[in-house]
Amino acid sequence: MTEGGLPAWAVWALLSACFAALTAILAKIGVAGVNSDVATLIRTAVIFVLLVGIVLASGEPPSPSAIAPKTWLFLVLSGLATGASWLCYFRALKLGPASQVAPLDKLSVVLVAVFGVAFLGERLSATNWLGIALITGGVVLVAVK
Repeated sequence: MTEGGLPAWAVWALLSACFAALTAILAKIGVAGVNSDVATLIRTAVIFVLLVGIVLASGEPPSPSAIAPKTWLFLVLSGLATGASWLCYFRALKLGPASQVAPLDKLSVVLVAVFGVAFLGERLSATNWLGIALITGGVVLVAVK
C-alpha cells in the first residue's frame, strides 16, 4: 500500500496511463513530419537507450544464460507483438486524429480481459464483464464520428 491508500501496482498503472496519453499527443505531433515507420524506429531507439541506462544503473547487469528458454521465447514473442502494435499505432496516428486513434487502441483493455480468461484461466465476475462491455461502448462512442 502507498500513503494514499492505493496499492503500488495501481499507482504504477495510473502513471502508465498518464504517460500513454502523453505518448499519443507527442507522437501525433512528431509523426507529422516523418514516415510512421521511421517515427517508430526513433521511438524504439530512445526507449532502448533509456532502458540500457536503467538496467546498468541498477547494478544488476543482465545475465542472459540465467534466463530460462521458455522465458526468452515469451519475451521475444511479446517484443514482436509490441513492435507490431507500435508500427500499427504510429501508422494510425499518421492517418487519423489522436482523439480517435488512442481510444480505439485502448480496446486492448477489452482484449486483455478476454485473452486472460481464454488463455490464462482468469475469472471475471459479472461486474467485471459489465465493465468490459462499458469500456467497449465507450471506445465506440469516442472513436466514431
